[in-house]
Amino acid sequence: MKDTLKFLIDLQEKDSGILKKRAFIDKVPLRIFEKDEPLKRANVELESIKHKNEALLKKKRDKEASLNDINEKINKMKSRAADLKTNKEYQAHLKEIETFEKDISTAEENILMIMEELDNSLKQQEEKAKNVASETDKINAFKKELEQEVEKYEKELSLLKDEREKLSSAIDPDTYKTYMTLLKTGSGVAVTQAKNEICLGCDMNIPPQLFVELKKNQEIIQCQQCRRILYYSDTE
Repeated sequence: MKDTLKFLIDLQEKDSGILKKRAFIDKVPLRIFEKDEPLKRANVELESIKHKNEALLKKKRDKEASLNDINEKINKMKSRAADLKTNKEYQAHLKEIETFEKDISTAEENILMIMEELDNSLKQQEEKAKNVASETDKINAFKKELEQEVEKYEKELSLLKDEREKLSSAIDPDTYKTYMTLLKTGSGVAVTQAKNEICLGCDMNIPPQLFVELKKNQEIIQCQQCRRILYYSDTE
């Protein structure tokens, strides 16, 4: 029974290692998803400012088209000046041209304001694009690092499984069945240390006489509370 207990302790060590490595591998997609959030935000910000700049460009083109229309109207009006017969008509004509020229001045000012806003916004777009590139490099480097760790853990898992198979075959079927049941019900811990008359699996007290027997490590003793298999070690 002493050898069986040793096999169970070793088996628990292997299973703890397997569970830990599996947990790491299983969480890789979530870790990538969480790490990907800054890149997603950066892309959203970049797309937002791109749409803004597209709108500013359209606004600028519309204003320029409107300015061209006004210039064409003024040119046509000037070409008709020779056809005017009275001074009153001529003065009204000049006043109308003057009004259009004011519209030109206003349109040009608006275009300049749009160009200035667009220039600043394009600089922001350039910064946002750099941020996207930076975040992309970060996530790619993170993924590569994780891939290397996963590859390493998968190799270690393979070795642990081989070692586990050898250990499990050395334990009698009934004891192994009990171990596996406890492994499932005990959140991956079927065998745990006892120290200072306390089960380190559930932190419950162990009766003094039972602890005396337990310290011998001669037989399979289970915690009366959590049912985990107990063993004693005088080393930390």
